[in-house]
Amino acid sequence: MKKFENKVAVVTGGTSGIGLATAKELIAQGAKVMITGRRKDALEKTALEIGAIPFVADQSNIDEIEALKDETRRRFGSIDILFINAGITGTLSAIEMATVQNFDQVMNINFRGAYFTLSKFIPLLNDAASVVILSSNTAVMHNPNSSVYQASKAALSSVAKTAAAELASRKIRVNTVSPGPIKTDILAKAGFDEETLKNIDEQLMNAIPLKKKGKAEEVAKIVSYFCGDEAGFITGAELIMDGGMSL
Repeated sequence: MKKFENKVAVVTGGTSGIGLATAKELIAQGAKVMITGRRKDALEKTALEIGAIPFVADQSNIDEIEALKDETRRRFGSIDILFINAGITGTLSAIEMATVQNFDQVMNINFRGAYFTLSKFIPLLNDAASVVILSSNTAVMHNPNSSVYQASKAALSSVAKTAAAELASRKIRVNTVSPGPIKTDILAKAGFDEETLKNIDEQLMNAIPLKKKGKAEEVAKIVSYFCGDEAGFITGAELIMDGGMSL
């Protein structure tokens, strides 16, 4: 019998990167998985390829989160795994040059949307369910020109610990995975040009003691671990996987 046989999982932002890798891992372990994404065509194509159930939803839109919750309840009644993954980096700028537009966009997706995804899905969580929230190693770092993104992830890490305390009576575990640089297209999606991406890569290699980026599949394995019985005594934990970058 597979690890997650007869289990139901919801993965937000499941069309690429860490979300996609995690959805694949959970499906490989026997789970029924619903994935979300903002682009209908890409979402349906990905879901068909990996055997997931697609649902179009923008994490920054509370009405769409509500609709996701309603559809999940209609299909499954309850769930065993919730992976809150969707997020963006936003634009880099000094605090002095910050814009309300970038602040709102990053916070609405990374924090507000993630917070209310958790809030609205709590009634659907089975007792002893697992919630994993994707944060970032930047939540404990203070790099210049990244204040909004870092703050959004620090807020998530804080909420995860509070949720772990609130839900412990139902044996629901809430943990956080905080990766460093991972080989995904998130920076390209943020609109950085090729030269900028090359410079960022060079800076990252100098900052990572292991001198390499992580893989989305490696993060997916950790998420899967947190969701399994072998992590049954772990809640409120944050695992930083960044090649030693935050040392």
